[in-house]
Amino acid sequence: MMQVMGISGLPGSGKSLVSESAAAKGAIIVSMGDIVREEAKKRGEGSKETAVNLRKEHGEYIVSELTIKKIKKLQEEGFDNMIVVEGIRSHHEVEMFKENFDNFIILSIFANQNLRFERLKKRMREDDSQDFNVFLKRDMTELEFGMGTVIALSDKILINESDIDSFYEKINEFLEEMGM
Repeated sequence: MMQVMGISGLPGSGKSLVSESAAAKGAIIVSMGDIVREEAKKRGEGSKETAVNLRKEHGEYIVSELTIKKIKKLQEEGFDNMIVVEGIRSHHEVEMFKENFDNFIILSIFANQNLRFERLKKRMREDDSQDFNVFLKRDMTELEFGMGTVIALSDKILINESDIDSFYEKINEFLEEMGM
């Protein structure tokens, strides 16, 4: 039976490191952020703007609905390895995934604010900022979506505040627990 797992965490916490490790072990990664970025490209908007607008236009559940549709298509195509949903941001989304997939679990990644800001400054993705106040505002937007609740209600939390090798060890231990 296919396991579907969600990953949550604030920007720069290390979600993509977990996804990459799971992918290396055969999981398929479905990034909710990528779904928003694809939609933003179609609309000619920034991804933050699109994330807010999609929810205004189609309700709280739109990004999870698009993600669930994508996962069900993978199921129909016969894929039965783990599917990792990266970037779950609201309790609404968690509820939708739990309704659609048996044994759905949430893994949250935590790292403190200053550490995450330093990582984002180095990462330099389109929605990353070099300005601490802009970074803080992005955190607040994420938390307003309900990410704090998702993290609080997680099935498992990994702390990512030491060196990268230690974090990879934690990730691999967790994936082994998950049967990967």
